[in-house]
Amino acid sequence: MTDGKRTPWVVGVSGASGTPYAAAVIRGLLAAGESVDLVVSRASRLTLLDETGIAFRDAHWREDLATWLERGADGKPATFARPELDDVRYWGAGDLAAGPSSGSYPVKGMLIVPASTACVAGVALGLSKDLLQRVASVTLKERRRLVVAVRETPLNGQTLKHLVALDEAGAVVLPASPAFYAGATHIQDLVDFVAGRVLDAAGVPHRLYRRWEGELGGASRPREASGG
Repeated sequence: MTDGKRTPWVVGVSGASGTPYAAAVIRGLLAAGESVDLVVSRASRLTLLDETGIAFRDAHWREDLATWLERGADGKPATFARPELDDVRYWGAGDLAAGPSSGSYPVKGMLIVPASTACVAGVALGLSKDLLQRVASVTLKERRRLVVAVRETPLNGQTLKHLVALDEAGAVVLPASPAFYAGATHIQDLVDFVAGRVLDAAGVPHRLYRRWEGELGGASRPREASGG
């Protein structure tokens, strides 16, 4: 919030595999007291259904989002506490008249988690085939922070060119690439590392992973419970 006015982060979820990354980022933003505007692409609904069994519905988005955020990266329900969603706003992917489609709508920036290669191409080429791409284009033109957590392997030459174009346009290109120095013992730890790096790029405080402190052997020490 700024001067009492709601200034959210837009979280865009594209159709790439990696919906647990998106859930972890949203949980981290809410834990940090940030407002969230959510855009879920049509393709990502299929991925979400495949990876979690959750059918994300426009008319019941609040219930479906709460169920999603409660679920752990291993698919177990009720892994996390049921979140408060009072400061989350949802916009349909086909709603090109949505608030974030305009540069005059106040936001802090946009986090695309995960970003498919199709999404990367659309944003790099300045397309607006859906609201997610339109908001990304607006974010770049307004010189706001855009973090693109690309989730694909291997990468072909065309996608690499698109990623370079995004970097040159001012976006932060952040591959969904977990590290192991933080002492991961569970799949959720690997997911939280990537989510934490996304929040780092956005300047949002969190305790999702153990930071490198210049001492070898840190991964073998007991890990403190993450907060947010």
